[in-house]
Amino acid sequence: MKIAPSMLSCDFSKMGEELVRIDNGGADLIHLDVMDGHFVPNITIGSDIVSALRPYSKLPFDVHLMIDYPFDYIEQFSRAGADIIAFHIEAKSDITATIEKINSFGVKPGLVIKPNTPAESVFPYLDKVYMILIMTVEPGFGGQSFMADMLPKVAVIKNKAAEMGLDILVEADGGVNENTIAQAARAGIDICVSGTGVFKAKDASEAISNLKRISDDALK
Repeated sequence: MKIAPSMLSCDFSKMGEELVRIDNGGADLIHLDVMDGHFVPNITIGSDIVSALRPYSKLPFDVHLMIDYPFDYIEQFSRAGADIIAFHIEAKSDITATIEKINSFGVKPGLVIKPNTPAESVFPYLDKVYMILIMTVEPGFGGQSFMADMLPKVAVIKNKAAEMGLDILVEADGGVNENTIAQAARAGIDICVSGTGVFKAKDASEAISNLKRISDDALK
């Protein structure tokens, strides 16, 4: 299991230091939540912040666009240093065109589905994306409770990918902590986003280590 701490839960007054702290703490990726105040009822960061953070870590930047028109911002976030750009299948931009634009910048594309969106909705795009992100909370705010009833989507997506001869990464985002990560691991999740579970812990390194240990133990 890879752990992608979400900067949404960090101390925004010292984001660079916070990024270094979780990089040194054993994070595998850095998750960056971008919200436009329209697609979700919250506003967070833009490409300038991603660009400003890029020098603080060599870890992959996993950028999650919760915005109405992701197609219009792919170039900005690609040039800012994104390694993965995942956008919502429920957004208003053309899905295939947005995936192609992400690829054109040498960035890995991902698709995101909200809790009420069926897993089958991503089937037409499985051969075009690097990753599927399953929301295990309603997107928009950190600190929400994990929705375990989203986990069956993992098997649906992975089984379809296997039928197609594809190896797709599946990520979970929302409410992942030491009490919920075992369920995610057993469901087949490859990457877990954890915000408050890492940033609100006294020791980020210990928190990340514990998440990985618990997920590994769940698979034994």
